[in-house]
Amino acid sequence: MNQEEIKKIIPHRDHMLLVQEAEKIDDTTSYGKYTVSGEEFFLKGHFPGNPVVPGVILCEMMAQSSCVMLADKCAGCTPYFTKMDNVKFKGMVKPGDTLETTCTLTRSRGNFYFISAKGSVNGKVCVSADFSFALIKNEE
Repeated sequence: MNQEEIKKIIPHRDHMLLVQEAEKIDDTTSYGKYTVSGEEFFLKGHFPGNPVVPGVILCEMMAQSSCVMLADKCAGCTPYFTKMDNVKFKGMVKPGDTLETTCTLTRSRGNFYFISAKGSVNGKVCVSADFSFALIKNEE
């Protein structure tokens, strides 16, 4: 999927659409990709002269990628973060890097979905986390 196709699944837009390509592997796994240009708003102050993608942005990239596997369930809903656990930062993501995310659905309960995700650059895991989100119906 390209960004236009991803926009049909999640409500994020510039400058918060943080997945450039995505693929639903199967009903429990999705893959996403984002290449850091160096021009992103979050790099302007984090950190001048030594830009590093903030951890919260890495988590958002993984969360957005995970929504692709639930595309058929997202129609008419907005995915909201409800919890993050076991977040670990193992390497920096800098301008020029391509973060590749792999997200796996571990369980679901009603409109809550539980995901285990990893983000890697050149095959090296830079971030991992377990998180959940709820699909909330949009108000008409």
